[in-house]
Amino acid sequence: MKKIDWYILKKFLTTFFFAIFLFTVIAVVVDVSEKTDDFVKSQLGFVKIITQYYYGFIPHIIALLFPLFVFIAVIFFTSKMAGKTEIIAILASGTSYARWLRPYWVGGILLAILLWFSNQYIVPKANQIRGSFESKYIDGNSSYNALLLKNNNIYRRIDSFTYAGIYGYDTLVKRGGPFFMYKIKNNLVVENLRADEIYWDTIKKWKITGVVSRKLEGMKETLKMDTNQHVNFNFLPNDLSRDKYTKDKLTTTELDRFIRLEELRGSEGINDLKIERYRRDATCITVLLLTLIGAIVAGKKVRGGSGVHLAVGFVIAALFIVINQFSTIFSTKGNLHPMIAAWIPNAIFLVVMIYLYRKAPK
Repeated sequence: MKKIDWYILKKFLTTFFFAIFLFTVIAVVVDVSEKTDDFVKSQLGFVKIITQYYYGFIPHIIALLFPLFVFIAVIFFTSKMAGKTEIIAILASGTSYARWLRPYWVGGILLAILLWFSNQYIVPKANQIRGSFESKYIDGNSSYNALLLKNNNIYRRIDSFTYAGIYGYDTLVKRGGPFFMYKIKNNLVVENLRADEIYWDTIKKWKITGVVSRKLEGMKETLKMDTNQHVNFNFLPNDLSRDKYTKDKLTTTELDRFIRLEELRGSEGINDLKIERYRRDATCITVLLLTLIGAIVAGKKVRGGSGVHLAVGFVIAALFIVINQFSTIFSTKGNLHPMIAAWIPNAIFLVVMIYLYRKAPK
């Protein structure tokens, strides 16, 4: 890294973080103006609103527009450099075009790593904070809030041979009943378990009460009755939530586990979960691609200056969003593999980046 590399990298990161900070302030101000009545009705103090809502809202909005603001920041400061003929001077000094792009590679990789780590752990935790607050104080008709109602019947496939069901499960107190479970072998029921109630105990296990268990071996039946039992099922209270935003609230480790359980149960809508999982990785590569495309587009001095570059940048960003949405729809509503759907935009823009690089004046 030479002095000129540090000069470009400093401009890159400074412009990006300033743009993110400015937009975050604007987003918070707009959000406060829209939710003022809800905040007043919640009767929460200023500190609690910050900790119980905006600690989740700010990471969410930043992660949502992270690639776009990387792109805009690169175009903005690179266009300024091109307008001042700095890039022409760099290339005229004997620096190759590929060498000039080195600080963009470094900056893009650093920001991609930052976004990757945030997508895996920080943003899901933030979505939990934001989603819980909105469901409790703002959106009374949300899918999350609907789960707090009683008389919610749940049926689950625990493994390849075991099925279970809970009648009247209440997600708020993590309790329901009656509960049943049966195992099948060779198309015959070999075990049937019934319980009056099931709930999540303080020792982090499921507890069932009023248990009646029957095991069948041919014509022989074994009956066993217990007051209560602790059992280790492969599902947790969060797995019983039918909130359509659950995928956004799970860390990557939890999401991988949830996908495996849903596949085992034969649930519908698994493609939504898989697209979210693959996109958490694909978006990081998007940051790097948009960094390079922005540098190549804005690195050419044109009549009209930054305005032309920003206009081209917004067109490219809009195309990326459209392609991204189409690929998602084809996967969730069609037969397109979720991994392909998540990576199609990157594949297309990789081709665009290579084409622009070859056509760029060097």
